[in-house]
Amino acid sequence: MSSRRLSKAIRIGGVIVGGGAPVVVQSMTMTDTRDVKATVQQIRELEESGCELIRVAVPDQEAAEALGAIKKGIGIPLIADIHFDHRLALTALTAGVDGLRLNPGNIADQDQVATIVRSSKERNVPIRIGVNAGSLPPTTEAKHSLAERMVAAALGHIKILEGLDFDLIKISLKAFDVPATIEAYRLIAEMTPYPLHLGITEAGLPATGIIRSAVGIGTLLHLGLGDTIRVSLTTHPQEEVIAGYEILKSLGLRERGPVLVSCPQCGRAEVDVLAIAEEVSQALKKVSQPIRVAVMGCAVNGPGEAKDADVGLACGKEKAILFRHGQRIAVIEKSDFVPALMREIATL
Repeated sequence: MSSRRLSKAIRIGGVIVGGGAPVVVQSMTMTDTRDVKATVQQIRELEESGCELIRVAVPDQEAAEALGAIKKGIGIPLIADIHFDHRLALTALTAGVDGLRLNPGNIADQDQVATIVRSSKERNVPIRIGVNAGSLPPTTEAKHSLAERMVAAALGHIKILEGLDFDLIKISLKAFDVPATIEAYRLIAEMTPYPLHLGITEAGLPATGIIRSAVGIGTLLHLGLGDTIRVSLTTHPQEEVIAGYEILKSLGLRERGPVLVSCPQCGRAEVDVLAIAEEVSQALKKVSQPIRVAVMGCAVNGPGEAKDADVGLACGKEKAILFRHGQRIAVIEKSDFVPALMREIATL
């Protein structure tokens, strides 16, 4: 892995983004922001899943005015997602949000941007310049690559903010196209010192969206880029948070909860590895320790992988060997595979 790009540190509420701080996992609510109760409930669920920053849609004045009540009911920093109407940003700032997301593609008027920036500066509230490939400003030149046009859009807004002596800036350059997204982030990283929020926009349903996001976000993280991430999926946002941590864990960047190692289903297995692994996966949702758990189904890789885990099962037809920190501690019956494993995890 490349050495990590050291970006400028900014503070969003109580969370440090950039400056070498751990990569932050964030998400966005799917509720109607005007429904304070439902939005607060969903954010609290996301907090329990490990979400560290939350963004909410602000489609109109009523939603903007609900932000104060939402903020009072949650424990993580609140970011207002602003499009088209700069006045919504001003209301959100008055309501006490911890951050703003502005889209250069639909709030491009310099006077309007300047009004937002002055209000943000008074309150020390950072602004994310959030460029999306699907909503680029019409001024970007079509002869340039998509990545170059995304970077140009971001640089145009950065110039406005810096001209107002404002540097509490975070940048995102999101597209569905993974290579274009990677190129855009690599370009902007060489041009600015600001922290980068990574994501593949409109990635799709979990089965395919997680793969697109893991390839794009994971590649950038491996290159040393990125200070905060969101895995954008067409599903409940808790799945975004879980996927985000799995990406970070796979690169050794964060630890949260268990890592489950399970072998692929194949003809060598003498047990239903899928059923056992799914049962273990559900049970592990209640475990918070950053441990490695193995569920293996045959004699080829099973003993080795199970021994390398903190706790592991190497399963045979009717019996399994239970390992702990590489030591064989018991042979257990099929009916006790998962209960015995979970009992051992509870003693760690």
